[in-house]
Amino acid sequence: MKQEFTISVFTEDHIGILGQITIILTRRQINIDSLTASESAVKGVHLLTIVVKTTSEMIQKVARQMEKLVDVLKVFVHASDHIIYQELALFKVTTKGLMSGNIIDHVVRAHHARILEVSPEYIVIEKTGHKTEISELLKQLEPFGVLQFAKSGRIAITKQVKELNSYLTEMDAANRLTPESTESQN
Repeated sequence: MKQEFTISVFTEDHIGILGQITIILTRRQINIDSLTASESAVKGVHLLTIVVKTTSEMIQKVARQMEKLVDVLKVFVHASDHIIYQELALFKVTTKGLMSGNIIDHVVRAHHARILEVSPEYIVIEKTGHKTEISELLKQLEPFGVLQFAKSGRIAITKQVKELNSYLTEMDAANRLTPESTESQN
């Protein structure tokens, strides 16, 4: 049975790694629902957060294939209940539509959103939350004239006490103990 998984891929900062990872997913006919790339807590290491829907068996195969890539340092697979995650959305809505009555105040407060900018032509609203919360706000704003809408991919951290980034820090420290540095210690 297919379910949603979040894959955290820690990579070196090299060109082409995203293409290699995409090929692995494409060969298995797995669609990417969300993709976010960012720096990690370890200097020089980047984090790709990928959301897919597939089976448990398939996600394990894909993770093993990704870890074989030269530039990939470590791959972690998470079910949604093992992570804390959010997405970010920006809505540009006509000022005229939202300023009629107290609609804007009600909409912003009800959805725990915030206003980023107000101009005579438009209002920009920011909402962080899960996909369903963002979709609900979009649906509520549409009658007032949504001029633009943009949404980020998922960003996630684990619920584990020991951060996954500590694995990379330990690995980085181990790599610094090169044969040259251990010889000079003798």
